[in-house]
Amino acid sequence: MNIKFRLTILNFFEFFIFGSWLISLGGYLGGQLNFSGVQIGKVFMTLGIASIIMPAIIGIIADKYLNAQKVFGILHILGAGFLYYLSQTNDYDTFFWVMLGYLMLYMPTIGLANAVSYSILDDNKFDVVKVFPPIRVWGTIGFIIAMWAVDFLEWTQSPNQFYFAAAFSLMLGIYSFTLPNVPLSKSENKSLSQRLGLDAFALFKNYKIAVFFIFSMLLGVVLQISNAWASEFLRSFTEGFPDSFAVKHSNILISLSQISETVFILTIPFFLKRFGIKIVMLMSMLAWFLRFALFGIGNPEGIGLGYLIISMIVYGMAFDFFNISGSLFIETETDKKFRSSAQGLFILLTNGLGALIGGYTSGLIVDSFTNNGIRNWMSIWLVFAAYALILAVIFAILFKYKHKPDEIGEVRH
Repeated sequence: MNIKFRLTILNFFEFFIFGSWLISLGGYLGGQLNFSGVQIGKVFMTLGIASIIMPAIIGIIADKYLNAQKVFGILHILGAGFLYYLSQTNDYDTFFWVMLGYLMLYMPTIGLANAVSYSILDDNKFDVVKVFPPIRVWGTIGFIIAMWAVDFLEWTQSPNQFYFAAAFSLMLGIYSFTLPNVPLSKSENKSLSQRLGLDAFALFKNYKIAVFFIFSMLLGVVLQISNAWASEFLRSFTEGFPDSFAVKHSNILISLSQISETVFILTIPFFLKRFGIKIVMLMSMLAWFLRFALFGIGNPEGIGLGYLIISMIVYGMAFDFFNISGSLFIETETDKKFRSSAQGLFILLTNGLGALIGGYTSGLIVDSFTNNGIRNWMSIWLVFAAYALILAVIFAILFKYKHKPDEIGEVRH
């Protein structure tokens, strides 16, 4: 079998598993398990907790002690067991710890999927920069297809979504053992702090970089808000609009966000070259403002549905212009010896600390606008929108940056 096709399968199912449950989880926890806002927020905190340290620890194992594709396979096989257990769990305490256990296994596999792909492509004399992106885009396609499958099977409010994910996790784990061997690293040893990107904290001596990192963490908060509450929000229309598309096919509606991602990522080179990182980051923050504000005034019928659709579309700009452009900014603005660590710190701050803060605080906000089990979603979303707008204003004032178009053109990914 063609090696590029085999790696496409790997990346497709890596994110297919994630898409099987991530987007519908908030609605399932609120609808079927009747968890409170704080409880739902805490469950989503597990994404941040698992992202802070586990990728580095697993990376050390895959580098020095056990081939990366085998580590990847073991993690997915073990993860299948946790997903199976989740499907049978109804109480909050057990669900929290089992979900945390699962994500401690799953989150490192995202980086391992990249590492395995890079190594195998390199060993087969492929141009990784050219060949990998078309392979990786199938991961996003897999995520979308999984969302649609769970939606059409009517499992967004069913534990079957976890059985579904478990079956494919087991399959992917076994499949990974058929891949070519990824050799152990012969490079110099790196400390855990280096692998976590902690040595990049030295960059905080630079005002511009320090401001960028701080706002990266604060923007990481809004990423978790979107994951945690979009599905639960659409479920809230069940009583008033039970037959609407937004209620019956919430996953398909939300999937417009992921489709938008694949489009906006293609526009990043143009916007970075034309406007620079400060304007692009501000565009991201304003897109987050629109994402939440449009949710606040949206509903499943008429112009309200139009607002929801536009909210899904602007998500692509909000997500890509922050995540991808931020990574490119770090690549161009940091000293070469810190670049790998700086990228690690960027992920730690956004997917780790930012997600952790976002999960917990968003749960508090949701509960504060909940009376007798009824959530005031307009107020909730407008609070989130105000947060994004305030971030944009403060960032515009504090972040000092002179755009240099020629330097952007030198970055190749």
